[in-house]
Amino acid sequence: MWTEWVEQNRGFLRGAAVVVPLLVSGLLYFLNGIVSGAAAALILVLVVVGAAASGDRVAGILTGLTSAVGFDFFLTAPYLDLHITNSEDIELAVLLLLVGLAVNELALWGGRQRARASEREGFIRGVLESSDLVAKGGTGTETVGVVAGHIWHSLGAERVTFAEGPPSPEQAIVQRDGSVTLQGTTLDVAGYGLPTDRFTAVPVVQGGRVLGHFQVTTATRLVKPTTEQLRVAVLLADQVARRRAPAAARHPAR
Repeated sequence: MWTEWVEQNRGFLRGAAVVVPLLVSGLLYFLNGIVSGAAAALILVLVVVGAAASGDRVAGILTGLTSAVGFDFFLTAPYLDLHITNSEDIELAVLLLLVGLAVNELALWGGRQRARASEREGFIRGVLESSDLVAKGGTGTETVGVVAGHIWHSLGAERVTFAEGPPSPEQAIVQRDGSVTLQGTTLDVAGYGLPTDRFTAVPVVQGGRVLGHFQVTTATRLVKPTTEQLRVAVLLADQVARRRAPAAARHPAR
């Protein structure tokens, strides 16, 4: 996937964010009689947009800064000098920097919105699949396995297992409102993540009685699920309450 490639090649990407705008500016320098300063600035904005589309904020910022420097050095009088004597060229260089940085942030914002929409779609698909399985009369073990997999995916946990009966007092508990408590104290999951030294339990409740619980393990990674993700986990666990599941199911670590 593209995001994985970016994660693995951030150094290359950020190096290109510095080099490419300078190369483009240098090429435009030799086309000075053909391409106007305003057109050159727009071309450099396109370079910034391309860097911003990678999803790496640092690469986008570096491209914006380097584009402004390249525009100053290659495309404004006196040429091949970092001084600008024309006030209009100064305004254009500043605007190039500001527009480049703004486009970078807008592109990143759009990427985050698409990621969240995709994530919500995954949550809904998980709940619908679990509900559909229950409606079709799937076995208890099958339902638990499907729900465990969706909780694992929704929370980004290391593994999820199912255990009969209520959780022990030493376990953190996911409440129906999406909060996580430990012995009556609400944990700051957004700031510190789910506990790594104990299970986090997602109870399966039917008629006020705890039938069992999903044990969420996050021992080797920092997991900071949102309130929405935790509430989805509770909603998924509710599907098991609709069909009693006596057998344990386990979803392997990622």
